[in-house]
Amino acid sequence: MNIAILGTGSVGRALGRGWADAGHAVVFGSRHPDADKAQSLVASIGDRAGATSLAEAAAAADVVALAIPWGTVERTLTDLSDLTGKVLIDCTNPLKPNLAGLAVDDDTSGAEQIAAWAPEARVVKAFNTTGANNMADPVYDGTPLTMFVCGNDAEAKTTVMALAEDLGFEAVDAGILMRARQLEPLALLWIHLATSAGLGREIGFKLLRR
Repeated sequence: MNIAILGTGSVGRALGRGWADAGHAVVFGSRHPDADKAQSLVASIGDRAGATSLAEAAAAADVVALAIPWGTVERTLTDLSDLTGKVLIDCTNPLKPNLAGLAVDDDTSGAEQIAAWAPEARVVKAFNTTGANNMADPVYDGTPLTMFVCGNDAEAKTTVMALAEDLGFEAVDAGILMRARQLEPLALLWIHLATSAGLGREIGFKLLRR
């Protein structure tokens, strides 16, 4: 599968390496694709990775992963070429600058806002409820962490769940895109536990059944 990852930060790097290792072709979209940061990332991954502009990366991909700060999302989507039919994975969280809460109202979510900004894309929320360290290695003592996935398009959601499993997660269908209203606060909880509560980043969520 051809995957564009928009962003070369810690989340983008972890997803890109994992998907390339799983056999996917990965292209990082960057505003500065020729800069050392992007080129060194590509070199560290190998032949299955490349870097180009944001628009070019998205145009050539089947799946586009948003791994950029929330404050840049609307501008980035505006700058992209046609996203009609593409699976658009929202890996972002609409965090306030001081992490005091979410920068969206209670009756919506960042994912739903993205769907409004990119109505031609098939938006799926995923990879937002844990840290990049867990995206790089989601298995704890042989047990995979849970990755919740939500979206309105069943086929797109199935694609993203398979990509989560490629990384080593247990993928769980959390429902329609509106369920992002619960998943984004869950990200805030992970951040609080990892930082303010002092538990550190080597923690993750697991759904248990009986």
